[in-house]
Amino acid sequence: MSKVPFGYEQVDEADKARRVAGVFTSVASRYDLMNDVMSAGLHRLWKAFTVAQSGVREGHRVLDVAAGSGDLAREFAKRAGRSGHVWLTDINGSMLQQGRDRLLDAGMVLPLARCDAEHLPFPSDYFDCVSVAFGLRNMTHKEAALAEMRRVLRAGGRLLVLEFSRVWRPLARAYDWYSFNVLPWLGRNIAGDEASYRYLAESIRVHPDQETLKAMLERAGLEDVEYFNLAAGVAALHRGFKY
Repeated sequence: MSKVPFGYEQVDEADKARRVAGVFTSVASRYDLMNDVMSAGLHRLWKAFTVAQSGVREGHRVLDVAAGSGDLAREFAKRAGRSGHVWLTDINGSMLQQGRDRLLDAGMVLPLARCDAEHLPFPSDYFDCVSVAFGLRNMTHKEAALAEMRRVLRAGGRLLVLEFSRVWRPLARAYDWYSFNVLPWLGRNIAGDEASYRYLAESIRVHPDQETLKAMLERAGLEDVEYFNLAAGVAALHRGFKY
């Protein structure tokens, strides 16, 4: 069995999914709080920018992959309106439950499915928009997941990938110090899980940089692929179209 990265560690393919599941099951209840603390709230601006670039409007069908606590799905649902259709999916049951509960608290009942992004249970050429925010990094076979997301897009639809990326080089040393010292400390003291946030820092470093991910989207069949650096490259939004 081939090896894949789990942070800096090389693990069996089958073991990565299990270990990633353990990370998110552990942090699910504090996931939103930790996102706010770690990014000083910037993740909300990044997600708002993603929705603004989505082109979603009344009546659209939208799929949010690795939907987590449902931030994007909630905003997509507002844009798609009553005649639209917004699905949440996640491979992790604990995170999917968090997303469902938060949406219910907001008065929204949206369809959801627990599934692997590499094997989406939806017909081809179905969605106007597919999004994945901070989830691609944790997938075992990123190319397969991107190909699946393209498959379920209709002609003219767009794929949005919001993910941590390669920071502007002059900031790299300070960003590394924050990532490998502050993030684990926050994880230990807020989420009660230092190891999961050390994995987070490592997983960002082994994730493809902006240009590499752009090429991956193009190989998956997306066209007119472009990316937008956010917070000096701490995160980046990639957008591609299916024609």
